[in-house]
Amino acid sequence: MRETSARLLRLLSLLQMRQEWAGADLAERLAVTTRTVRRDVDKLRDLGYPVDAHVGVGGGYRLGAGAQMPPLLLDDEEAVAVAFALQSGAVGPVEGIGDAALRALTKLRQVMPSRLRHRLDALRIDVVPHGPAPSAVDAKVLTALATACHAHERLRFDYLAHDGTPTRREVEPHRLVRSGARWYLVAWDLRRADWRSFRVDRMTPKTPTGPRFTPRELPAGDAADFVSRGIGRALAQARARVLLDAPIEQIAPMVDEFWGAVESVDEHSCVVELRGESLPGIAGWLTAFGVGFTVLGPPELREECRRLAQRHAAFSEQYRRAADAPAPATPPARSRRRTAARP
Repeated sequence: MRETSARLLRLLSLLQMRQEWAGADLAERLAVTTRTVRRDVDKLRDLGYPVDAHVGVGGGYRLGAGAQMPPLLLDDEEAVAVAFALQSGAVGPVEGIGDAALRALTKLRQVMPSRLRHRLDALRIDVVPHGPAPSAVDAKVLTALATACHAHERLRFDYLAHDGTPTRREVEPHRLVRSGARWYLVAWDLRRADWRSFRVDRMTPKTPTGPRFTPRELPAGDAADFVSRGIGRALAQARARVLLDAPIEQIAPMVDEFWGAVESVDEHSCVVELRGESLPGIAGWLTAFGVGFTVLGPPELREECRRLAQRHAAFSEQYRRAADAPAPATPPARSRRRTAARP
């Protein structure tokens, strides 16, 4: 009986993964016969799950939608995965979902068997509140963008460019993409007649949405590939070569191939080639290596290093004066004279 129940849960999970399954594919996944699959499908229907069957070539089983569909059932691994995702989402780069995620996690934990609660407790995350991240986005904005993508409706929004210039855009939204802590919208820009990716934290959507449109095909790859290529182009806007006073074995683990490359000079030094959005940004990165360095190029980076040195020198002088200045004498506390009340 336990084996049959576990197989039903597995069958239900498979039906939720794909729009339609052939009976033979389900039998292979479950290691049973197609006849057993038919019987298990009938059992799911008896439990209230609407499973549609289509006969003939190209036919199969499909989990239908219906108001009488029972609550979703999860196996042990799926329940732990959902709980951990909720716990992680509560502290993620999306504003407005933290409380909802924690409420959902509490409800899920209450219905978990004790063996799963122990596993979840072992995965508990302690959070240091730092406030919203600079690139955090509002959950309502993400929901509005996702809805427009799904409904194929044109979208208007105010957008801040990289240099802070405000613009108004009208696009055909295609897909939301997350890269690290940032969210991007991949869309067809109607005014520029080309594909673009927009940082969601710089967007202010306007309502209502525009008319429906027929989705276009991306030129190559998927939306994630498109965003990745765009980030690569942004990082290629500024390049620099710097000689570091440290061996390559020390520096190489600190340089991600996405934004830099390292080559050895001798046993005491190496050259790092950096890519970034701006030279001031690259100048700021150089302190992270914690070693002496020499700028090989471009000359503009030398100027940025001079500006940064002047700024740090001013801060250093302020701190030095604060540390060397004599502490002011603490004035003695004033005694208060109490006057007795006259009878």
